[in-house]
Amino acid sequence: MFIVIFGRPACPFCDRAKALAARLESTGAIEGHRYVDIHAEGITKADMEKTIGKPVHTVPQIFVDQTHVGGFTEFDRYVRDQALLTVSG
Repeated sequence: MFIVIFGRPACPFCDRAKALAARLESTGAIEGHRYVDIHAEGITKADMEKTIGKPVHTVPQIFVDQTHVGGFTEFDRYVRDQALLTVSG
């Protein structure tokens, strides 16, 4: 499983998503993750809307194995629903 996080600088939810993905990677729950700074890459919300297929109002926007999961809240729920982290993990 590979996670891609599209975010921007000074975004607390982007930071939380990156930290969660790093934790998942360190425990071996996922193969890896990549953070894409939309400002540095010149990616607009309109660009993301074309990929996602629905309006994008916030970041981060997170993909698991190329499937759009949503923002941090949805990503956190996905991790819990899939039991990717144990209580001690």
